[in-house]
Amino acid sequence: MPEMRLPTVPVPEARATVGPSLADFEAARELVSRVADVTPMESSRYLAELLGSPVHLKCENLQRTGSYKIRGAYNRLAQLTAEERARGVVAASAGNHAQGVAFAARELGIKATIFMPVGVALPKLQATRNYGADVILRGHTVDEPLRAAAEFAETFGAVLIPPFDHPDVVAGQGTLGLEILDQVPDLDTVIVPIGGGGLISGVASALKQRAARDGRTVRVIGVQAANAAAYPVSLAAGEPTEITILPTIADGIAVSRPGALNFEIIKDTVDEVLTVTDDDTARALLVLLERAKLVVEPAGAVAVAAILTGQVKDLGTTVVILSGGNIDPLVMERVISRGLAASERYLKLRLMLPDRPGQLARVAELISEANANVVEVLHTRHGRNALISQVELELSIETRGPEHVRHVLERLGEAGYDPRVDY
Repeated sequence: MPEMRLPTVPVPEARATVGPSLADFEAARELVSRVADVTPMESSRYLAELLGSPVHLKCENLQRTGSYKIRGAYNRLAQLTAEERARGVVAASAGNHAQGVAFAARELGIKATIFMPVGVALPKLQATRNYGADVILRGHTVDEPLRAAAEFAETFGAVLIPPFDHPDVVAGQGTLGLEILDQVPDLDTVIVPIGGGGLISGVASALKQRAARDGRTVRVIGVQAANAAAYPVSLAAGEPTEITILPTIADGIAVSRPGALNFEIIKDTVDEVLTVTDDDTARALLVLLERAKLVVEPAGAVAVAAILTGQVKDLGTTVVILSGGNIDPLVMERVISRGLAASERYLKLRLMLPDRPGQLARVAELISEANANVVEVLHTRHGRNALISQVELELSIETRGPEHVRHVLERLGEAGYDPRVDY
């Protein structure tokens, strides 16, 4: 079943009324600067042409531990008392939060226990262990490790470090907003990925408060994966609402229920929430690889996907946050293939051919004459739709885009074949 894009959800008048103050964000920045890098801000001419205004990419995919999560994790752990530090910390995550907490704990000399799903990507598991945390594998979804972490905290007295729903975490993530304003003083709009809401609540609140102090305005747009979009439903309901998550490649933002604090901040400070499909996200990853030479995880690319889909236009000087780069190479391989297909640069065709010598060679010749490249062939007499005198040919072809696809199909059609695109 094709994914359905949820409608745009406008958020009521943006104003900062709850959560950390501007002073809290500035204090958090002082702490976070001890461990977090000031990540690059890269301009993108390609995205600027699509959007109709300047576009900059905030590269948190190049942050230490591979994502922005180190900011909130370190700020939270740095606030712990000596007694709390002695008890140790515990967290649950499938990747980025785990690495952020493990790294922060190591830097502060705190024992960390991290619960992760059994099927967690090997690079994320190894990185978390390499930062010195004790990793316990539990369950097959993020919900099970979360329950296990809460039970561990109750039993052993460790301090539970939430991934997004805590003022110190929000303040830490909001340091990214202050950094963005320093790097792009003429900022008009920022586009931010949303999962539980920790990043966008911090960034939006910090930006809105700083902009108000300086007598200006900044627009904040959030983007969720369509198959894990809890915020449009929650904003429409007026309260955090749990949804059923469907499979998505953007697993880093697949959160079934908004954080309570995060929801209140977002309701007051975020101007609009959009959704993108997995195909949109795969195309965005491909664009970032090819055009910007940046490796970004699916959850970190959804803001770019919102531009590619044409859902946003003429926003003035715009910053797009690339929130993370921790992608498993095996997942990257699949996502790139998905992105090529979504961009019509990878084509699968089915043809029925007369069962006689030379037909396969003739089709290959026609495709070659159309300057396309065959990468895989399946030739069988056992196709369900083939007559007894026919064979079914399935071809995987590399193309240069939609116009080239049409040329290949027209060339085969002119030769008397009836190619059918396999979606």
